[in-house]
Amino acid sequence: MANFKRLKSGWRYRLKYTDPFTQQQKEKSERGFRTKPEAELAAAEFLKRIKQGYEQIDKPLVDYIESWIINYKKGDVRKNTLKQHMNNLKTHIKPYFKQLMIKDLKPDMYQKFLDACLEKGLSRRTVEIINSTVYSALELAVIQGKLERNPCIGSIIKGERKQKTIDFIDSEDIPRFLYTARGYGYIYWIFFKVLLETGMRKGEAAALKWSDINFKEKKIHINETLDFQPDNEDELFGETKTFKSKRTISVSTSLINDLKYHASWQNQNKINLGETMYRHDLNLVLCRNDGRPMPKSTLFNAFKRILKRASLDGVLRIHSLRHTYAVLMLEAGADIKFVQEQLGHGSVQITSDVYAHISKKLEKRNIDRYEEYTSKILGSNNFKSGDVWGTPQKN
Repeated sequence: MANFKRLKSGWRYRLKYTDPFTQQQKEKSERGFRTKPEAELAAAEFLKRIKQGYEQIDKPLVDYIESWIINYKKGDVRKNTLKQHMNNLKTHIKPYFKQLMIKDLKPDMYQKFLDACLEKGLSRRTVEIINSTVYSALELAVIQGKLERNPCIGSIIKGERKQKTIDFIDSEDIPRFLYTARGYGYIYWIFFKVLLETGMRKGEAAALKWSDINFKEKKIHINETLDFQPDNEDELFGETKTFKSKRTISVSTSLINDLKYHASWQNQNKINLGETMYRHDLNLVLCRNDGRPMPKSTLFNAFKRILKRASLDGVLRIHSLRHTYAVLMLEAGADIKFVQEQLGHGSVQITSDVYAHISKKLEKRNIDRYEEYTSKILGSNNFKSGDVWGTPQKN
């Protein structure tokens, strides 16, 4: 039974109810209504939601987010994503909210939290990731009927949005990069050449097995990614980044020939090391001399040194080779849909958005091709010298 009282701030209702989930007696009050009928309507709506399964939870916000990560994210997202959620909780969310109850988190309070994150020097992107952790956890609470409304809705991240840039190696510099890589070390040359000619992520390339290559049809099946820092060897190979990342791509005859040579080179290496010294069970294509996976730090250092020796931009990341592949495909006139499928992007929009302005060559190439095509249809060479527009033709 609800009771109502008129205050200076307006009408207030207060009622007691039994939580349908915990069967505990609880109290609910709300104030600020202009009239008593408005307060009565709000009280009735609240009791109706309780009957429909709305459960108010009296639990610290940080405890709820932690249980969300463990019960709903573990096993559903990649290990790195799981670590990111946990790091957001322990490093940023918990120190700020401490033991604040989830029901006491208000929109204004949450906005101040986001502002505080920016004020202590975190980038806009980092704050966006922190926000996604809190928002997603509380959105589930709303779906489950544990919260009436997500207090994160309506919040804004005020930091300056950085212009998205795409790093890649210019096509004129690729021969110099590969020549330098070959001089640095054969296994690095073949690894980086595969990335350049396929657009694979480094984890996808590092997980590539010989059984994934169809030499006859010149296709490569990408269905796994390597975890460069596994907790144990059973977790060495995992799912690709997204569902679309699991794909079959077409490759050039040149790369197929390189891979055939690499297979012969690797087989000779197996003979030299002996049966017991080589990891035959992994069946990796791009690996150490003994068949073990390539360490991430080794690839990183090799790439950086090769760039320096080749007098190229030293701040480029290995991922820039994926971007470079996309640039080469587009410069060669490949259809954007084909590039999307090769890269494993979720949609054509992602591909076109990311690579829309990456090379002035594309702009020049497109206008050159347009002029070449339209000159045959619209060009002045279709008319004889002396022809005048609109001059009647004599019979």
